[in-house]
Formats: sequence, structure tokens, C-alpha cells
Amino acid sequence: MHILKFSRLRLVSVSIAFFGLASTPCAAPAAEAAASAAVRHAAPKVPEYMHQFDMLTRKIDTLLMHQRLGDIAIIDEIQYASVPGRKDPANPWQSEGPLRIPAFTFVPKDLGSRKVPLVVFVHGGVHGNFGGASEIKMTRELLEQGYAVIAPEYRGSTGYGSELYNQIDYGGTEIDDTHAARNWAVENLPNVDGSRVGIIGWSHGGLHSLLTVFRWPDDYQVAYAGVPASDLVQRMGYSGEEYNTLFASFICETASEDPGEFRRLSPLFHSDNLRTPLLFNTATNVGDLNVIE
Repeated sequence: MHILKFSRLRLVSVSIAFFGLASTPCAAPAAEAAASAAVRHAAPKVPEYMHQFDMLTRKIDTLLMHQRLGDIAIIDEIQYASVPGRKDPANPWQSEGPLRIPAFTFVPKDLGSRKVPLVVFVHGGVHGNFGGASEIKMTRELLEQGYAVIAPEYRGSTGYGSELYNQIDYGGTEIDDTHAARNWAVENLPNVDGSRVGIIGWSHGGLHSLLTVFRWPDDYQVAYAGVPASDLVQRMGYSGEEYNTLFASFICETASEDPGEFRRLSPLFHSDNLRTPLLFNTATNVGDLNVIE
């Protein structure tokens, strides 16, 4: 019962972070100069106690993953290098080296020397993380079918403190993080067959799936995108003012101020790069992502 109570509390904390207290990438000097005053003040920083709470719930969810998958999988928590993050003007001593990205790996037990295909499983939520009940269930199904899985906690993910959270880069370097997870697994997991790699994700994870295979089509043999964000320009058109303000805090401009940037971050406008077999799934009853996308 205590775990269930924590889960409910976590839903509240994530909702607050997503709709009212989301961080903004507009603190970078170049972007700040371009952003309007309204955008810069639209999303105040998340209080540190919220990050501490998310770190605690992250640990609880990790224990649940070990409990529910440990009988069939070797589970590991790793970190890998991705492209550098934004410099924090308030921290002149910040390292300019690669940003370290956490991830979970799941490899079926008792493989011996046998090679298995890899699935890159990208979590949803602009500020979210991997390990919800549905993700654990689907990971178990993948393991039972003989797949290895890597789940990247790309920049902006919750549960790792303010530093990773505040590095959010919607549709930008977070996509590099996801692809770097694929490369790390192929290079470092001896049972992974690098010629058989797929990527899956829902919602924001679906956007990751699409943008990743559009940029690196030869590195993935299959992709799945479930109810993905695919056309941000149209999305801003059917969404309300609050939602537009939220996305302006992610992208540093509104869609009306810079529609070209919203097009650049939309998978739809890169679909001519599609060469990977893709299953694209949508639904008419998803409030956040209209079927028109």
C-alpha cells in the first residue's frame, strides 16, 4: 500500500512539473536573447524538493523493475556519453565535455554466447522517465521473446536531479541521447546483434522513434511510433494557450513567432528520409495528441 501511495503522489508531482513548473532551455545566452519576456518567465524552475522527491520515486521504481524482471533478465544501470549540454551562465566552471546520460539495460538470462536483437525503448513524457507499469510489462514481453532492451533516460528526464532535468532540448540533442544509447549497447553488450536493432516509443517517445530513424535510417531495422507528436505546428493550432505557452518554454519561441523552428522539430517534415520499416499507430481517444497529427 505504501508503494501505491507513492505512485499516486508521483503522478501529482509529474503533473505539476509538466503543466506548471517545467524548466526552460531558454537560459542559454543565445536563445535568451531571442526569447520574448513572456516566454522567459512562463515556466519557473522546479523547486529542489521536487527533484529530491522524483529521485526517491526513481529509486522505488528501480526496485520494482528488479522485482518484476529480475527472474528473467540481467538488469543494469549504466551511463554513457552523449553530445555536450548547454553551458550554465551561472556556473563558469561547468565541464564542456560530453553529457553523461543514464540508462537501464535488460538482457535475457542464460544466453551464453548467443546473439539477440536489441530494442531501444524510449520513454514518453517530455519530462518523464522509464519504468511505469506498462513499460515494465512490455519489457518483460520483449525479454520473453528474446530481445535485449536499452532504455535511455535522455536529457530532461526526471529522477536524476536538476542538472539533467534542466538540460531539456525538445527534439534536439535529446534525440542524440537516444541514438547514443543504441551505439553504447551495440558496442558494450556482448550478446547484442548490432545488425538487428529496433526502436519503439509512445507519445514523446514516438517522436524520438521517428526523428531517430529519419536521422540514422541505416542503424535501425525496424521502428514503432505509438500516438507520436508528429506535427508541432498543427498541434499548436488545435491546442489552447496554456499548451502553447508550455511549448514556448521548451523551444524558446512560440509557433507564431518562429514556425520554421516548430517545423524543424516536427517528424512530419522529415518523413522523406524514411527508409526504415515503420509501424505507426494512433487512436481517436487520446486527448493530448489529436488523431489529426
